Amino acid sequence: MNQKRYSEMTEYELKTEIGLLKEKARKAEQLGIINEFAVLERKITMAKSYLLNPDDYKSGEVYEIEGDPGESFKIDYMNGIFAWGNRLSTPGVEEALPISMLVKK
Repeated sequence: MNQKRYSEMTEYELKTEIGLLKEKARKAEQLGIINEFAVLERKITMAKSYLLNPDDYKSGEVYEIEGDPGESFKIDYMNGIFAWGNRLSTPGVEEALPISMLVKK
């Protein structure tokens, strides 16, 4: 099976893929297959990132992290669809988050 990379997909293809992944994730959750559910959720997050414009995310800005209430993330630099920086609660620990996980305050 030769599936395209998310970076090669059109907006329509990405939205279709996200829909399929959500359906698979729902089924995995219903069946109690937690590992598969977690993998599918990550794939959805990645696919959603390709629907966003990385230029809208600037270094020095602080965003809330989706799915992690009360946690904020400060961007140091961008690399593709990943924002590199640190959580304000752990300033010495650098990490990368897909931009779809970042919510403007």
